[in-house]
Amino acid sequence: MAKQNSPAHVALPFESVDEFQANEFSANLLAWFDQFGRHDLPWQKAINPYRVWVSEIMLQQTQVVTVIPYYQKFMQRFPTIADLAQADQEEVLAHWAGLGYYARGRNLHKSAQWIVEQYQGEFPTEFEQIVALPGIGRSTAGAILSIALGQRFAILDGNVKRVLSRFFAIDGWPGERRIEQAMWQLADKLTPERRFDDYTQAIMDLGATLCKRSKPDCQACPVAKHCKAYELDKVSDYPYRKPQKSKPSKQACMLVFVNEQQQLLLEKRPQNGIWGGLWSLPEFESEFALQEFLQSRGLGFESLVEWPNLKHSFSHYHLQIRPMYLNLALTTEQYDSELQKVAEPLHAFGTEKPDETKDKRWLSAHQVASGDYALPAPISKVLDDWCALQAL
Repeated sequence: MAKQNSPAHVALPFESVDEFQANEFSANLLAWFDQFGRHDLPWQKAINPYRVWVSEIMLQQTQVVTVIPYYQKFMQRFPTIADLAQADQEEVLAHWAGLGYYARGRNLHKSAQWIVEQYQGEFPTEFEQIVALPGIGRSTAGAILSIALGQRFAILDGNVKRVLSRFFAIDGWPGERRIEQAMWQLADKLTPERRFDDYTQAIMDLGATLCKRSKPDCQACPVAKHCKAYELDKVSDYPYRKPQKSKPSKQACMLVFVNEQQQLLLEKRPQNGIWGGLWSLPEFESEFALQEFLQSRGLGFESLVEWPNLKHSFSHYHLQIRPMYLNLALTTEQYDSELQKVAEPLHAFGTEKPDETKDKRWLSAHQVASGDYALPAPISKVLDDWCALQAL
């Protein structure tokens, strides 16, 4: 296997790519795309910048097969930038629920509002204007400009990085600054002057369907003939992996708080931090903190039951979720009078102060299952268990 440490001075291949090689690469790729590429994706119909933008944001970190039903539902509800801008963030996140990486949905909503305010609802047409929008980077801006606005711009998403890393056998992690800069130059040299919109879709398709992360289909690849990794029989060695750091583990107790009316307490999380703006269960840094919270409010601890734990991984740590079920011996009317005191959250990990203005809701199982409240994926699993319990 190729060594996974970048040398002090990486020999980068982009300077040796001449016009003939670039033209041959794009011509072979486009010929393959015409016959085998994906031409019937929902965002490829009635192409406009808004539709392409939404698709590109959804496709970040998410596969096409997963995105399609979410995209269709999202566009049905928010067919224009103005419709998206006018919607409440809560409704936008509810339509995003299940896709994960919720900052994408929040940024999409913020950007729509900015476009309405600054550009009268018309998607901007200049690179600098587009890349300034929340959640849009250089590659996403390039894809929108190329596919929807008829301007030649290169892209360098994860699929393209994988294709180029293998084709040129680039010895270095693509996320390293100098490697990435060189790959941008490569991407630009390879992007043709004509049919750049089709080329943009073609190279993404190649990475998604043939030059996959695992089990790539090199026999069917239109550019395998000149692929250095294929020639060296080291396709699986590229691209280089990101140097791994061990993630710390944290835990949180999530209180499944139920009153005598069989209603569950949910609270909206702060905009900043994990699961920003989503609905979740009251959260505590430990079982002791939960016990202390209940006892300080005169609530019994006897009926507290721990449900099966869940593990959820974020980019920078692992979280062990301990759902703790408590069915209160209080009616809704008695409890509502003490709602602020009883439901005041103790935030996980001891890093945040309680937010006394945080939204709280008592919800029935039907309301929880309605999809009107955007929930983090692991919390949704816990609440599925609660809804199933209510159905017994």
